[in-house]
Parts: sequence; C-alpha cells; structure tokens
Amino acid sequence: MKNNINNAIKIILFSISLLVIFYYISMWGANYFHSNMMNMNSSVNNKTISSNELIYGQNIEAIDEKKQEIVNLKEGDNYTIEIVKVKKMIGNKEVEMLSYNGSIPGPIIKTKVGTKAKITIVNKVSDLETTLHSHGLRLSDMFDGVVKDMMGKQDPIKYGDSFTYELSFPDEGVFWYHPHLREDIQQELGLYGNYIVEPIGEETRNFVNREGPIILDDILLNGNKVKPFYKDFTNYVLMGRFGNTMFINGSSDYEFNMKSGEVVRAYVTNTANTRVFNLKIPGIKMKLIGSDIGKYEEESFIDNLIISPGERYIVDLYSPKSGIFEILNSTPDEDITLGKINVSSEKVEISFKDKFETLNINEVVKKDIENYRQYFSKEVDKNLALELGNVGKKGGIDESDMGMMGGHMIGDNEEIEWEDNMPMMNKESTSLNYEWKIIDEDTKKENMDINWQFKKGDIVKIRIENKKDGAHPMQHPFHLHGQRFLVLERNGEKQTNLVWKDTVLIKTGENIEILADMSNPGEWMAHCHISEHLFSGMMMHFSVK
Repeated sequence: MKNNINNAIKIILFSISLLVIFYYISMWGANYFHSNMMNMNSSVNNKTISSNELIYGQNIEAIDEKKQEIVNLKEGDNYTIEIVKVKKMIGNKEVEMLSYNGSIPGPIIKTKVGTKAKITIVNKVSDLETTLHSHGLRLSDMFDGVVKDMMGKQDPIKYGDSFTYELSFPDEGVFWYHPHLREDIQQELGLYGNYIVEPIGEETRNFVNREGPIILDDILLNGNKVKPFYKDFTNYVLMGRFGNTMFINGSSDYEFNMKSGEVVRAYVTNTANTRVFNLKIPGIKMKLIGSDIGKYEEESFIDNLIISPGERYIVDLYSPKSGIFEILNSTPDEDITLGKINVSSEKVEISFKDKFETLNINEVVKKDIENYRQYFSKEVDKNLALELGNVGKKGGIDESDMGMMGGHMIGDNEEIEWEDNMPMMNKESTSLNYEWKIIDEDTKKENMDINWQFKKGDIVKIRIENKKDGAHPMQHPFHLHGQRFLVLERNGEKQTNLVWKDTVLIKTGENIEILADMSNPGEWMAHCHISEHLFSGMMMHFSVK
C-alpha cells in the first residue's frame, strides 16, 4: 500500500515537472518570436524612415457632420457626392474623419432594378487620391473604381478633380460604395454608404412597416485621433485593423425606436476593415430574407447573423412586446452592446405579424437558380488556396521562425478571429514584411500573376481552400468583382437554400465550392476583403471576353 502511494506521488511530481518545462519552453518561444518581431520592426523602420504618417486634408478645416441623406435615384439622374472632411462626435470625443456629402455613413441611395444613372464624385480633400467602387453591382468595368496599378481602368481622382461614374443596377439587393484605393485608410476614416435596389412591381411589395440600414463598422482610436496610417505601407497586416470602438450607422450609442407589433426590414452591411460581427438581438425575432444580390430561395428564422467585411444581409425584425432590447456583437468570449431597440407599448396601426410569421418560398429566385442547377455536379474548373506567405519578405524573421512556433502560437485555429488578441504583434506587421496570398493550385501562380480568361456566359466552378496549417491561419471574406456566384458546398456539405452572392466568408480551414456566372464582360479582380490583406497583395485578376 505504501509503495503504491509513493509511486503515485512520483507520477504526480513527474507530471508537474513536465508541465513546468513545457511552460518555460512556451514562454521562451513567445519571447523568441516577439524579439524577432521587434528586430523585424526595427528593420522596417530603418528602411522606411522616409515614410511619413499619412494625414489627409491637413490644410483644410473640417465641417460639422451632417445628417445622412436619403436619395431616390431615377433613370438618367446625375447625383453629385463630395468628399469632405468632417468633425464627428464619437462618444464625447471630436474626431476628424472623411465623409461623403458630410455624413458617416454616406447617403443612402435607393433605386429600382434596371435603372441607369450617374454619380459624380468631387474630391475636396487635399493629399487624397481616391476612386468609387460600387461593390456588388454588375456594371461596366470602366466604372468599377479599380485603378490602373491594380489592372483596372481608372486614374485616381486627385484633390480638386471629379469623375462621373455611369452605373447600372441589373439586380435586386443591398449593395454599397467605398473607395478602391487605400481603402485600409479611406474606408476606416468614414468613406462608405449603401445602395438599396428594389424590384419593380406590386407583386414584389415588402410587407413591412418600415425599412432602413444597419451598417456595422469599427474604428481604432487613440484619444480623439484615429491611430496612424502610412503613405508607403499599411500596418496591422497580420490580422487586419480591429477597431476599439464599434458603430451602428456611424453611432457608438445607436438607438432605434419601434412600436409593438411593428415589422422592420433591416439592410445589414459590414463595412469594417477586418472585424466579423455576430449580430444578436435577444427578445427580437429575426427572419432572414436575402443576402448580397437578392433574396434566398426560402426565408428562414434565425437567432443570430454572422457577417464578414463586404457582405450584406436582408433581415426582418419583429417584436411582439414592448421593452428595451440590446443589439449585441456576440463572440465566444463576450457580448458587446452595439446599441439598443426601444419598443414602445403603443401598437402599430397596421401589423404585418401574420406575414412575418409566414416563411415564403421565392419562386422567382428558384426559377432563376434552376437554370444553373445542371452545372452543380460539374467538375471543378479552378482551384484556389488562401494563406500567409513570405513572412519577413524584406528582412526580419522568415517562415522557418514562424514554423518554430508551429503556427498555433500565432493563430489558435479558431474558425473566426473575433478580436485582435495579439495587438502588439499585429501592429508591428506591415505590408513590407508580410504578404498574404491567393494561390492558383493548378498553375502555382500567385496574386496578380493569376490572370484567368473566360468567355461571356461561362459557368465556372471554383474551389477555394483556406489553409489551416500556415503561419497564421484565419478567416477571409472573398469578393468577386463584376459577377455573381452561388455557394454550393462548405466542407463537402451541399448548401440547400441558395442566394446570389458577390462576397463570401471562408472560415479557417474551410473548403468551399462556388459557381460563378461569368456573364459580365470586362477586366476584373477578386480579392480578400480584409483591407490590410488586400493592400499586402491578396488579390488576383480575371477577364471575361
């Protein structure tokens, strides 16, 4: 009996010793990696000593932020948007930012399917060069807002200049507009807004009492200033720039008022640089209606909504009772209050409760998708992989150093990185020493060396693998310009309720298959919609003849 006790004590002491040894090895590894990161940062700073902090409009006085406009864009209209510097109140802080027509977000532009109109952008901010990208619109590539340096067709709009975009709206849905030149800076500073494109005809009427946007965003502040940006490189490249203040519709303390029994349609857009939101509103019923480009085949009730940068969703909200209901960003670690919905005891005059409680089948959408069902089982045409490559590409640590950490001390292989849990390391990472990659698995070409060629009308199945064994595996929102696609499979599981998309969240380690409708001729790009990843190289080119 005594020997058994002694043996048990020895086993316990041996186990404790192993744990202590493992702890110190782990601490050494973390310190070794951090030391190398610091050395790399010093190397970068030495190489970029001529790179000054980039501040737009230093010699221009900011105006007070204005109320957001709602614009009904009709056939043949030419609507003017001026880019101006504004003073925005964020809590009790006055922060200088950029805006479209004086508001953050910019004007809500509503129109009908089939409309053709123009938008003229006037740049009134010194040192700013910009463009306008109408995200999700299947328009002419001449007006896609991609600059020539990215194999696009536009010169930047310089200070004092203007450019007129000819827009077409062939699809129903919720779309958005933003710059496509240093959007890691310009989008972060407030340059974004929504298009709402409605179908034509009484049969498509929305049985809701009201509708409006829920635009999700965040911003990284240091006191009453936005944390610095740089002219020659972008920082926060490893994980993207997470903000420390979150917004709904430009407000850090958002409130929305409803009447009891009211049904409200929300057009939800994520305009953040990198943050994925998980939207929850306990006590409010939510019904999923549509996504980027129109409606789902079938409506469904949901408890939460995961939305990545660039994505949009259409959700109906209904509250059968009065009260105050928090709008949450719900992550595995915490629930963060983004705003609240105040539902009064006053009854709405006309209630669409019965319509809300009915889950509709959208026959028009199903009929459209049916035309493509014959291609669902075709062989994969193209194979892409997403991963971090060329770490320390201009000095500092290399991939072998990352490998010593096994990848997992850098990214713990969660499906989604909800928050910046390595702020120092992330801040130190720049586009000078990190390169994110899109890899053509068939040709081994990478990023802008990829130049796919298609013919108008090609139906292309693309398999995309988000590698989980790299130095820093994480999620990527993948955006295809000028076309639309269906998500057919996720990790081999067939998707049964389809909707047309232009942006899709690909989680860490996930494989997806999409079916792209290459029906819009032009020169186009595809890229990760984490702004810092895009600027560090994560983009590719394709053409449709």
